[in-house]
Amino acid sequence: MTFRHFAFSHVLRNKRTYAAYYLSSSFSVMIFFLCALFLFHPGIQENMIYDQAVQALQVAEGTVYFFSFFFVIYSVASFLQSRKREFGILRLHGMTVKQLNRMLFLENVAIGGASIVTGIAAGLVSAKLFLMAGANMLGIERLSFHISWAALLLTLMSFAALFLLISLYTPALIGKSKLMTLFQSNQRVAEPPRKSPVLSGVGAGLVILSYYLAATSTAANVVMRMIPVTLMTVVGTYLVYAHFGAYFLALVRRRPRLFWRKTNIVTVPALAQRMSRNAQMLFLVTIISTITFCAIGVFASIHRLSDEFRQDYLAGIGYVSKAANLLERDHLLEIESELTVRGITYERVSLPIRIVDVVQASRSTPTAMRMALVSYSDYARLIAAAGIPFEEVPLSGQDALIMLGSQRERPLLKERPLASYTIPGTGLKIVERGITNHVPIPEYLMLELGGRMEGKFSGLVVSDEWMDRLPASAREERYFGFYFQDPTQGEEIGNALTRRGKMAYEEEQPYAMTVSGTLFAVQKSIYSTMLFIALLVGTVFFIASGSFLYFRLYADLDYDRRQYTTMVKIGVTKKEIDTMITRQIGLLFFVPIVLAIIHSFFAFVALQSYLNFSIAMEAGFILMSFFVIQIMYFFFIRRRYLRNLRKALG
Repeated sequence: MTFRHFAFSHVLRNKRTYAAYYLSSSFSVMIFFLCALFLFHPGIQENMIYDQAVQALQVAEGTVYFFSFFFVIYSVASFLQSRKREFGILRLHGMTVKQLNRMLFLENVAIGGASIVTGIAAGLVSAKLFLMAGANMLGIERLSFHISWAALLLTLMSFAALFLLISLYTPALIGKSKLMTLFQSNQRVAEPPRKSPVLSGVGAGLVILSYYLAATSTAANVVMRMIPVTLMTVVGTYLVYAHFGAYFLALVRRRPRLFWRKTNIVTVPALAQRMSRNAQMLFLVTIISTITFCAIGVFASIHRLSDEFRQDYLAGIGYVSKAANLLERDHLLEIESELTVRGITYERVSLPIRIVDVVQASRSTPTAMRMALVSYSDYARLIAAAGIPFEEVPLSGQDALIMLGSQRERPLLKERPLASYTIPGTGLKIVERGITNHVPIPEYLMLELGGRMEGKFSGLVVSDEWMDRLPASAREERYFGFYFQDPTQGEEIGNALTRRGKMAYEEEQPYAMTVSGTLFAVQKSIYSTMLFIALLVGTVFFIASGSFLYFRLYADLDYDRRQYTTMVKIGVTKKEIDTMITRQIGLLFFVPIVLAIIHSFFAFVALQSYLNFSIAMEAGFILMSFFVIQIMYFFFIRRRYLRNLRKALG
C-alpha cells in the first residue's frame, strides 16, 4: 500500500464523519457553478436587466465563495478535533509530523477534488431546470441550454484554489501536539459550565432591549436603529449561549421536584455541558439562520410591490413640459404615434403646474424652497381619468394636501409634522392639512421635496380659490398624462425620450417623462433577481448551518458512546437513554432555529413599520417552512445517531 493510498483509505473509513462536509461542499460548488452558468449565458446579455442581473449574480458568487471558505475551515477543524486520538496512534507507530501533515493534505485534496467533481456534475445535470426556473423567476425569455467554458473554468479555478489553500492550512490546526495531548483529546473532563450571573443578565437584557427597540420602531427611526439593534442582538445572542443557558439550567438544578424527576438528574447537567461546549456553534447557526430567514422573507414579499407600483403610476405615460420647452409638440406627437401604432386606446389629460418660491414658516429658522402646486380640481381630474372613485374632502381657503410622489413615502410622511408656508411679496399662506390619498403625478416628474428621513413628496395640492389668487407671474409648467386600461402594457414606448423608462426632472432636459410599463418591467426584474439570489444563497446558508450541527453531534459520538455504555451498566434502560439523547439533540437543533425565528420575527416587525404594505403572510410562511424542514432534519439525524449509539450499547 502506497502512502497516497493509505491517506485516501482514511477518508473512506471516516465517510460517516466526512459525509456532511463533502455533501455541503458539493452543494456550494453546484450553486456557484449554476450562478456562473447563468452569469455567462449569452441570452442574459440580450435582456434589458443585464446590468442588474450581473451585479446581483456577482454578489451571489462572491457570497457563496466567501462563506464556503470559512465553512470549510470550520468543518476541517471539527474533523481534526474528533480524530486526534487516531493521529496519536499513528504517531505512536512511527508516523512523523511531516508524514501526518502530508496525509492531512492528501485527504483534504481528495475531498475537495471529489466535491468539485460532484458539484459540477450535479450542476450540469440540473442546469436545464435551473435556467428554466431562473428565466421564469426573472420574467425573461426562455433560456436555451448552454454550457459556458468560462463558467466551468471559473468554478474549477475558484474552488481548486480554495481547497488547496485550506489543505495547506490544515497542519496548523494540529500543530506539534504531544502524544499525551492527542490521546486525551476525546477524554474530556466535565468542567463546570460558565454561568456568570452578570454576563447572563447582560446577554438577556441586550436581546430583550433589541426586541423592544425593533417592536417600537417607526418609519422615521427604523433606519437609525438598524445597526445598534443588530449589534445588540448579535452580542446578546452570544452571551445567552455562553452564559445564560448554563445559568438557567443551574437554576433548574435548584428545584428538587424538577431536577430529581426521572432522568432529569442526568439530562440537565448534560444539557448544561453541551450548551457550554457548543456556544460558538449554536451562536453561529442562529445568526446564519436569522440572515437566511430575513433575506428570503423580505424578497418573498416583493410581489406586493406590484400593487404599490400600480398606485404610484396611474398614467401609462407621464410627461412634464418645463417652461420654454420647444420640443413639447414633437414629443407629444411621437408618444401618440407610438400608442396608435400599438393599437392602445388612451385618454390624454393635461393640467398646469405652478412653480413658486415659498418660505416654510413653521420652522424656527424660515427655510426658502421652490414648491410645485396643483389645484384640487385638477388633482380630482387625474384620479378620475385613472378610473378610481374620488372621495376626498374638498379643500377650501389656505388648506393644502401634501402631494405624494410614491406610496412608499406615506409611512414617513405620516410622522412628519405638518408645515405651513408663505409666499414672499404676496401675503398668501398655505397650511398643510394632510396627505393625498393617491399619487396624481409620480416621482421623477416633479421637484423632489422633503428628505430621506422625513419622507419625500412632490409638492402641494391647494384649493381652487387659493390658486386663483396666485399672481399670474408665477412660473408655469404643464403635465400631460396618457391613461389607458393597463398602464403596464406600454413597455418600451418612448425609448428615444427616456432611459429605461424615465427621464427625471433633475436631469438637464426641458422635459421629464415616465413610462409605467418599462419602469414596471425594470423594477420587477430587479426584485425578482434579488429573490432568486436570496433563495440560492439562503439555501446554501441553511444547509451549511445544518451541517454545523451534524459536525458537532458526530464529534461527540465516541464520548457519548462511553458515557451511555456506563449508564446501561448501572441500570439505565435503553428507552431512558433514547429519551435523554432526544432531548439533548433537540437542544442543538431547535434552540438556535427557534431563537433565529424570534430574531427574524422582530426584524420583520421593524421592517413593517417602514413599508406601506403587509409582509406578515410571506414572512410567516418562510419561517414556518424552515421550521418544518428543521423538524424533518432533526428526526433524520436522531434516527441515525441513535442507531450508531445502539451499536455500542449492544
